[in-house]
Amino acid sequence: MADDVKVEGGSDTAHLYEGKKVRSSAPSRRKAAGRLKSSPEIPADAIPEIHVPSFIESFFGGPVVAKDKFLPPDRMVSSLQMGSAGSLLILSFLTFMITPVSGTAWFAASNALGLGVAAGVFHLLLIAIGLIGGVYGTFQRDRRAMLISYVALILVTIRFAGSTVEFRLDVVPESEIVQKFILILYAVFLVMYMELSSGVIRFSMLDTSIRMNEVYVMGVNKITRKYHMSLASAPAIAGAVALMTLLINLIIPAIVGIFDDVSALRLKESVELTSVYGVALGTVIVFVVIAAMFAINLPLRVQQMRERNA
Repeated sequence: MADDVKVEGGSDTAHLYEGKKVRSSAPSRRKAAGRLKSSPEIPADAIPEIHVPSFIESFFGGPVVAKDKFLPPDRMVSSLQMGSAGSLLILSFLTFMITPVSGTAWFAASNALGLGVAAGVFHLLLIAIGLIGGVYGTFQRDRRAMLISYVALILVTIRFAGSTVEFRLDVVPESEIVQKFILILYAVFLVMYMELSSGVIRFSMLDTSIRMNEVYVMGVNKITRKYHMSLASAPAIAGAVALMTLLINLIIPAIVGIFDDVSALRLKESVELTSVYGVALGTVIVFVVIAAMFAINLPLRVQQMRERNA
């Protein structure tokens, strides 16, 4: 241990050191370490931060930001962009064709204010926002523009009051089957647009990570091939299920007609099957069919059959 030095008076600063000891070396680290006390508590900086993604983040595959830094799109991303833009154009035309202004909130507000033209202008403005925002967001890969497009195209179809089925254009045939087919076509293209546009972001993130050597992914071609197969099969299955639900007023009389023609005719002319009760009955039948498929474990059997064929 170093010698202690006592500072006595004789200088102007002597009073600062009265009763104190000044060491010529630093204190022993070994001695200081022996006085440390161990604690069972985990340090706060040792606990990692956990971020639970929200619904929007889960939908897009990441946090919603204004613009991500992506590399130039590859062939897969470019094909998704073209498919998304094509689906959006068809969706915008179908939205303009099947969504009347009557029954909307802005229609009621414009009538209350005495501005009849304002409702139609606002209606067309929503469709234009959905179209322009979707095209911009798809090709610029801007997720906020995509989100604005989704909200605008869904909001324009919401009707709060409407007693009959109406279409904006008179060119739509009066056939019930044709009208419901157009409605199903609109729903399918809406889902396709949302899936393709979000696929642009997902595959852009994947492609950027691979080309920047951040991750290594095996079988990229197999992943894209399965994605293309799901894009082709999922809308067809969803459209068939929706068509069966909406045409329940024709399916049930056809089944009953095998046993009794009179009862089938009464069911065909029934008002209940063409109302919300018929749609609810069709929904119940669809859920029963889906539950039966899961009861026999149909997805696993299909997967096993594909593996055997491969």
